[in-house]
Amino acid sequence: MEKTHIVSIKPETSQLSFAERLHKEGVCLRRTRITTVQVNVGKLCNQSCVHCHVDAGPDRKEIMSRETMAATKELVEHVGATTVDITGGAPEMNPHFQWFLLQVSGAGRKVIVRSNLTILMEEGYQDLPELFAKLDIELVASLPCYTQANVDRERGASVFARSIQALRRLNAVGYGKEKSHLVLSLVYNPCGPALPGPQEQLESDFKRHLWKEHGIRFNRLLTITNTPIGRFALDLHKHGKYESYCELLAESFNPATLRNVMCKEMVSISSHGHLYDCDFNQALGYAVGNGYPLCLGESLVKDIVPELLGREITVGPHCYACTAGAGSSCQGALQS
Repeated sequence: MEKTHIVSIKPETSQLSFAERLHKEGVCLRRTRITTVQVNVGKLCNQSCVHCHVDAGPDRKEIMSRETMAATKELVEHVGATTVDITGGAPEMNPHFQWFLLQVSGAGRKVIVRSNLTILMEEGYQDLPELFAKLDIELVASLPCYTQANVDRERGASVFARSIQALRRLNAVGYGKEKSHLVLSLVYNPCGPALPGPQEQLESDFKRHLWKEHGIRFNRLLTITNTPIGRFALDLHKHGKYESYCELLAESFNPATLRNVMCKEMVSISSHGHLYDCDFNQALGYAVGNGYPLCLGESLVKDIVPELLGREITVGPHCYACTAGAGSSCQGALQS
């Protein structure tokens, strides 16, 4: 089993467990197909954000090897996945990152890179916007607020200014512009223990402020609820807000979101090649089927896939973060 630095959401609350909630709703979450393969290529990052659920940072050593990337490509092709979602850490810092992009791009497949933006302004990474544009990569960029004070408080001094520079650089190569095929999405997450506001309204606010104050355009805003694990859990404990936030998530459960939760059509791969039902389960070490995680390289891909399809999704209290209010997934809110 992989080592983890994660602080887990505690399973005992005054609310029903998530499994009990599913039973009450008459729902059994199963993976019906695999359309998205999400790949964490390493936890090395140039930032150490307060809300980071994978505890990424400059001191992390987990890096996906080229061999595991090749096995990941084989899995993508075997299941006919239409989307490859690359994340980290700062995925750009993996030394095999550009090689992997070239391997999985094309063939009518959407490739997403989740960037913290600031890495694009550092030496050795400043040519990446042109590569992204050439390969038609969809970018999902973290910007938790349109104000400097909030961003720097959550992500570190000068992060907002460098993020704005990176966004301008992306706009310059065509990202986020009207009639451009280059898609640029921004990710908003609350700066504290609260649910995100309505995604459409926040998108309108972001677009207005970023254009008026910085001349920046982007395509859409994705709202993501902070999950109380990792550094965010530690911060909640520090301020005595852990219990109340967990209660808020459970009390805000919306059964309508269960139709669209991402785990039903995706699989998450860790930097060591272990497979999980989602990125949050990966962070917590919640293996597929509550057992030892399946691992690329230890079994043939054709033998792994039957273990993934039709299997009941491993759930836990953290799943309330995905199903609270309008819901939350890696592609934003699940409900309008």
